[in-house]
Amino acid sequence: MTDLSAPVADSTANWVDTHAPVWARPYLRLARMDRPIGSWLLLLPCLWSAALAANMASDNAALAPTIALFVIGAFVMRGAGCTWNDITDRDLDAMVERTRSRPIPAGQVSVKQALAFLVLQLVTGLIVLLQFNRFAILTGIASLIVVAIYPFMKRVTYWPQSVLGLAFSWGALMGFAVILRQINAPALLLYAGTISWVIGYDTIYAHQDADDDALIGVKSTALLFGKRTQAMLSLFYTVAAALVGLALWRAGAGIWSYVGLGAFAAHLAQQIVRLKIDDPTLCLRLFRSNRDAGLLLFAGLLIDTLARV
Repeated sequence: MTDLSAPVADSTANWVDTHAPVWARPYLRLARMDRPIGSWLLLLPCLWSAALAANMASDNAALAPTIALFVIGAFVMRGAGCTWNDITDRDLDAMVERTRSRPIPAGQVSVKQALAFLVLQLVTGLIVLLQFNRFAILTGIASLIVVAIYPFMKRVTYWPQSVLGLAFSWGALMGFAVILRQINAPALLLYAGTISWVIGYDTIYAHQDADDDALIGVKSTALLFGKRTQAMLSLFYTVAAALVGLALWRAGAGIWSYVGLGAFAAHLAQQIVRLKIDDPTLCLRLFRSNRDAGLLLFAGLLIDTLARV
């Protein structure tokens, strides 16, 4: 009989392993509730766009409830995306040391059970989305196209990180859709800058599996860049900071937004300096540190918005 309490290799000693009911642990692991960093990285562009849109609207009344719904939606939809990813990648995951202990390849959850759990998460996400205006609802639904195709990209292109960027950056549009009921130039610039950021940090993440990926024929920017990774990170992180800066300029942001941007850029720069692509532990630590980088930018945007009231 499969041991439902057996942990995932790259996520141990977390609250799911120690406190969650045994029957629920495989589902919580499917949704990555044992490692919420991905939910944070999905949420941050939502927070940025909500704060910047509220700044442009000169009215922050909608900001708090919008952020609350974004938090719920980000955790639910990141869980749904990971469940879908695990369903589509179950055979590949079984061949990689870091992922073979995930719930589906480990036999803790069947594909049918995972699909049922996916539907439950999508319904919950839809309930959250329906709290917004019609334009925001349609904008949110459109993101599902990118989410659906992402898991297959690593089989056909060395740039799956760019498709992940399209999906994980969608929140940069949602704040504008919810608060301003439009997607304007600052929104598009913020979206483009966020895509560049995602490509950068997910390249760092992909270096953990570079050797296994090469053996099983899976593609990534980590394999494409190889020893040039630091130079390419410099490019993508510079583009990210520049485009976000342009978004702030077009939105008429104040000084605190630029202070946040400066702190964000400085954090990205130290990631590049510290990176050692042959050190998986350091790669994971630097990848996770992007939550802090994103929060620094959000803090500046939020202070700027609240100061204008």
